[in-house]
Amino acid sequence: MSDKLSCYEAKIDEAVRQVLEGEQPGTLFEPARYILGLGGKRLRPLLVLLSVDLFDGDPTMALSPAVAIEVFHNFSLVHDDLMDRAAIRRGHPTVHEKWSANVAVLSGDAMVFEAYKQLARVPPRLLPAVMELFSTTAMEVCMGQQYDMDFEGRDDVTEEEYLDMIRLKTGVLIGCSLKMGAILAETSSENANALYDFGMNMGLAFQLRDDLLDVYGDPRTFGKRIGGDILCNKKTYLLIKALEKANPAQRVELNSWLNAVDYQPEEKIAAVKKVYDELNLKAIVEKLIQRYYHASLECLALVQVANDRKQVLVDLAEGLMYREK
Repeated sequence: MSDKLSCYEAKIDEAVRQVLEGEQPGTLFEPARYILGLGGKRLRPLLVLLSVDLFDGDPTMALSPAVAIEVFHNFSLVHDDLMDRAAIRRGHPTVHEKWSANVAVLSGDAMVFEAYKQLARVPPRLLPAVMELFSTTAMEVCMGQQYDMDFEGRDDVTEEEYLDMIRLKTGVLIGCSLKMGAILAETSSENANALYDFGMNMGLAFQLRDDLLDVYGDPRTFGKRIGGDILCNKKTYLLIKALEKANPAQRVELNSWLNAVDYQPEEKIAAVKKVYDELNLKAIVEKLIQRYYHASLECLALVQVANDRKQVLVDLAEGLMYREK
């Protein structure tokens, strides 16, 4: 299967490289080609092809919708980075830093329309189901991003609210990728829904790992600035649990940094991380990641194909759970 996996990854890279190639004006399309060219895991399009393959479908005809999901995902990163005022993505300047905020908005919009153009290439008999799934998912991703921004101005965000936000912002697109492959392979709705739930739980574990890496990751491999969420006062699972579990002195410390205006970034990161360490939050988050990881495997077990055919998905889920970037 490793040879097949490498083949799929190469096909995806080549197809993504051709997206918007040579399109003019360059001022509109170069930023889109730039973010797509920075690479990344290509996880979502790979899951589309692997899902098709799981049911002996033809991954070749799934390449365009797989690319559609990758283009949409990268669009969301362009706008997400702009709203978060993030300077680095995958170890390189973000689009709004390299060009401007206006460029990031318009090029991102163009990427959405390109995603729909790619999606429209699926066989006509499958297009309504694929389009409905994709459009619903796209709206949910926007909802998740809005909740994320709303939370920045609140100090009472609950654990339940946060988990629902990352379900929308991250989980649904991973679930969509797998379900789309199942639809294209024309398997049963039971199989398609079980794969969606597998992806949803995997996405929750993925985002929680991202929260951890933002604080505890290695900047040489993470691809983004360590502590970026802390500097933006993002209501991550770590911060929510810290505010919930802090003793009075720790709460005063956290609130002073959350309300600080003039500070040294590294000093704020170190101070907030110290509170996280005192509360043993790293271990708490890792336990929750394990919970979602095992839930994802339980969902995958419901898919009616031989277990050996599912192994590549099991391996991918395990790799995401223990990733360092």
